[in-house]
Amino acid sequence: MLKYLLLLALPIAGVAQNNQGLQLWYKTPATHFEEALPIGNGRIGAMVYGGITSDRLSLNEETLWSGGPVDAHMNPNAKNYLQPVREALFQENYRQADSLMKFMQGKYSESYMPLGNLLLDFKHGSDVTNYKRSLDIQRAVSTVSYDINGTQYKREYFVSYPDQVMVIKLSATGKDKLELDCRFNSLLIHHAAAGNNALTMKGFSPVHVEPNYRKSSNPIIQDTANAMRFVAKMQVLKSDGKQEWRDSTLHISHAKEVVLLVSMATSYNGIDKNPGTQGKNEMQIAGAYLTKAAGSNYDQLNNRHQADFRKYFDRVSFHLGDSNLTHLTTAERLQRFSQGHTDNGLIALYYQYSRYLMISSSRPGGIAANLQGIWNEELRAPWSSNFTTNINAEMNYWGVETGNLSEFHEPLLHLVEQLQRSGAVTAKDYYNCKGWVCNHNTDIWAMTNPVGAFGEGAANWASWPMGGVWLSTHLAEHYAFTGDKQFLASKALRVMEGAVQFCLDFLVDDKKGHLVTAPATSPENIYIIPATGYKGAVAYGTTADLAMIRQLFTDYLQLSKVMKLQGTMQQQVQTALDKLYPYQVGKKGNLQEWYYDWEDEDPRHRHLSHLFAAYPGNSITATGTPALADAVRKSLEIRTNDGTGWAITWRINLWARLQNGDKAYDALKKLLRFIGNESGIRMSGGGTYTNLFCAHPPFQIDGNFGGGAGIAEMLLQSHQGFVELLPALPKEWANGDVKGLCARGGFEVSMRWQEGQLKAAEIFSRNGGKLIVKNAGRQKEIETQAGKKYRIAF
Repeated sequence: MLKYLLLLALPIAGVAQNNQGLQLWYKTPATHFEEALPIGNGRIGAMVYGGITSDRLSLNEETLWSGGPVDAHMNPNAKNYLQPVREALFQENYRQADSLMKFMQGKYSESYMPLGNLLLDFKHGSDVTNYKRSLDIQRAVSTVSYDINGTQYKREYFVSYPDQVMVIKLSATGKDKLELDCRFNSLLIHHAAAGNNALTMKGFSPVHVEPNYRKSSNPIIQDTANAMRFVAKMQVLKSDGKQEWRDSTLHISHAKEVVLLVSMATSYNGIDKNPGTQGKNEMQIAGAYLTKAAGSNYDQLNNRHQADFRKYFDRVSFHLGDSNLTHLTTAERLQRFSQGHTDNGLIALYYQYSRYLMISSSRPGGIAANLQGIWNEELRAPWSSNFTTNINAEMNYWGVETGNLSEFHEPLLHLVEQLQRSGAVTAKDYYNCKGWVCNHNTDIWAMTNPVGAFGEGAANWASWPMGGVWLSTHLAEHYAFTGDKQFLASKALRVMEGAVQFCLDFLVDDKKGHLVTAPATSPENIYIIPATGYKGAVAYGTTADLAMIRQLFTDYLQLSKVMKLQGTMQQQVQTALDKLYPYQVGKKGNLQEWYYDWEDEDPRHRHLSHLFAAYPGNSITATGTPALADAVRKSLEIRTNDGTGWAITWRINLWARLQNGDKAYDALKKLLRFIGNESGIRMSGGGTYTNLFCAHPPFQIDGNFGGGAGIAEMLLQSHQGFVELLPALPKEWANGDVKGLCARGGFEVSMRWQEGQLKAAEIFSRNGGKLIVKNAGRQKEIETQAGKKYRIAF
């Protein structure tokens, strides 16, 4: 008989109810972006440098992009090349197929723009003692403090979601007072002025920006009539000193305390509105936020900010034993860890930092987190700081459900919904298919076409119509964790059905009677034909394509069953699912990436797309398909645990799914390699910057989110129809506790372990229903009631 207790309260002895050590801190100001500290409320963000004589806050607003509504009909003749490509492929003429794919490309995506900078120039000396720069990720407040000549200067920065402004508090305690100038600047076309008791900077985004990797004589195109407009406004909420408004500068003197408010807005009015001629009134929006916030004092603003942020952040607490290293700076701890020393407190901090970054960069009702979250300072940011859907955009949201931030999945799910309209045009114009499709890039305008500048791009990264398929699986994941049938009926099934329809139309028979994709690539990888040595990209029936389609079809059928739907579409999907080309094991014991057992040009390639079935998919599992899971293991061994930052995090998650905690931890150690300030592009050797941003290099935030997801996956899994506790616990994490992680089925898990053994576990059932719990070969089943908490005793 199962032994368990139905509890009215949830305390587990040893599970701390308050997060400790949740601070990044440094003894010197930041000199590079990769040292500055991020704050944000999902819509607006800033990087705090903490300079002494001059502090710089680089500013962003989530909707400030180049471009305007996309013309989805940019290459209506592309579909004319589909059949010639297929004929070349099935005649095994891969060179010709690669060549013909050049005609099936469109324009590049638009780019995420930096709004500008707020500079605070201080009129005091530079002989500083006791300098400290910090970011409290539980309070979402960045602080700078130091002493000069017997006076302590302190700055506090936060971005409030309830009030939609950045709040800055400056103070001087001692004999001297504050004297400073405040000013805006920007890399974009702009004008700054002081007037009406405010600093205002207005400007325009370019109408097009070429990707940073494309050589162009005119990479930035301006057209202020059609450009997106932006504004940043700053006003004084409180000052006990003197204020002088000088041209484009605010001068403050003789003050002991100053509170500043900063508001930002753009004219963005949706994916189908010209931001110049049909845009919103950005001045009115930014002014309204300031007016509303100005009705409160600093304490009221801070209290609302704290209540809002901690409502989400405090859902999870996580500890990995005692950590006595908080006296070291974050940079010192990162370097020490890179040298081989254990620092489990740093691991816990990194996990919670991933949750902090999500809350700060992707709020429900807003825009999805891009390649850099919301923090970007460059006009031509790496890879346009766009949404890259062949892994990166999805990876950003791998950890939201397990990390008890399910609401924060909404911006990505909304983006998927927006892709349908242009995606239907792309499906027809490029592939002669019904339904909708998205290729490997999109942007705030919901662009869905293959990129490559109409024939310039290489097929291994420009041609990949599975973005919509992968994104649609997130709809099913959200339902799996929440059980929200209204979401399922009103959005998920409808959007998924369009992606399913595309797949049904796009799939073709191979020579053996199986269904395959053609043309197909395996994102960014290159194969070698053994007979000829030809190195190519375009093929048919790639494992990644079929794994994603298999996942989508399976999810769609399961969700149809939940809603009691059974018709022609469901029958067609089941028939196609049964005909999909099966997974193949190569001569090395690995899961084949290609239809044939070909070698890769780069055996250690960063992408692991062919292993999608094991993570984030679940058509290959350690329990259900052990032979294929072993082939995944072999593929991982061949690929190694090295790679770019985000690529390493995929390895963490895959090793966790294979229940190999030590291999997952080895990948985590590589993720946390200290990179310093290196920001040039490299395709291997990723790690972590001083401010704990993930290094591709350069900075990409997907590695932070993927790394957090991987840590949670090592502790809790629920993809096999049961909840498994501590499935991939490495020996270094012998003792620990976690409160608030989430599992599929609507379960919230808290547990404590010692010497590698589970000691206590409690599970809250949000929706009721059967709960199967496993740990270390033991299994318990409970018929739960919604809203009840259960202590599990094996």
